[in-house]
Amino acid sequence: MKDYIRGVLATVSIGLGIGLALFNSASLQLNTYAEDTTSADGVLELVYAGAAEDMEIIEEPSDEEIADAIALANAWKEPGELVMANVQQYLNVREEPCLDGSKVGVIYGDCGGYIVEYTDTWTKVRSGNVEGWVCNDYLIFGDEAKEEAEAVGHYRATINDNQVRIRKEPNLECDTHALAGMGDVFDVLGTEGDWLVVEYEGMDGYINVSCADVEFSIDYGETLQEIEDREAAERAAKREAERIQYYGVYAATASDEILLGALIQCEAGGQPYEGQVAVGAVVMNRVRSAAYPNSLYGVIYASGQFTPAGAGSVDRRIEAGVSATCLQAAREALNGYSPVGGATHFRGAGAHEGIVIGNHVFW
Repeated sequence: MKDYIRGVLATVSIGLGIGLALFNSASLQLNTYAEDTTSADGVLELVYAGAAEDMEIIEEPSDEEIADAIALANAWKEPGELVMANVQQYLNVREEPCLDGSKVGVIYGDCGGYIVEYTDTWTKVRSGNVEGWVCNDYLIFGDEAKEEAEAVGHYRATINDNQVRIRKEPNLECDTHALAGMGDVFDVLGTEGDWLVVEYEGMDGYINVSCADVEFSIDYGETLQEIEDREAAERAAKREAERIQYYGVYAATASDEILLGALIQCEAGGQPYEGQVAVGAVVMNRVRSAAYPNSLYGVIYASGQFTPAGAGSVDRRIEAGVSATCLQAAREALNGYSPVGGATHFRGAGAHEGIVIGNHVFW
């Protein structure tokens, strides 16, 4: 009989370290604060409710089984468990668990972090380098957090060898797109045997699994100091653009075109022209959205937003030169043209519902 009860209290441990106790999908929602999963009486009530449909007689579980069930039912709020922001724009992270607490940073929509300390009203969260208290009304926990993370997160491969060929097919005899070096980072699209399928300029590239370290990544918040540093860097970049303009190397808008064109080439250099413009349009839609920084530089270099920017690929592309078609695509996007409407996201086709252009889906 107790074996059956254990079955009712079975756990399903699902990626990202989220261990959840599923008593009965109809009778227990672990992410709902109204349910009593912290007392023996509350757990017993849920157990009996879940088992009554299948049994005429049920034996009362032992104290140890009840204690285990309580721990499992509350695993979603333990230190180290995943949380995601439940906002359209951004939420404030505070030094103390109250609205009057000093602000220490922000967590943007689509970003997440990990629990440091949980209470019924406020949770202390670590998101990147920012750590502080956030009101629970603006967070997603447990299963919902996992689903949100899977929707907006990325698997990223970091090259762990000095020189690695990014091949066009998953074999050693085919041509290569380019050479990658130690520390280069690429978004992972999947695997084929012993090969990682990575995104290279909007095309599929193949790297042997032994040549890269793969980890799942979600976007994080920023400390006030990180925001200040990023904005200072942006101001410095604008001053440098003005200096270059003074000497006649670039026109006033050329710095924006080159920056956006370089990102487009890194993300979609091998895609149809319309797909290149669409990537630029996503960037510009973010610039216009209150949910993201309000400048081109800020959007492209915001923490965790675009892999090529954070990994240094955009800088290297600017140094090497941006293709004419990608610069033209950047100009169209800067002028307001968008083949994907107000889309603010894109990923490899098949990863999400939306407008498919070439190898990307936009939403």
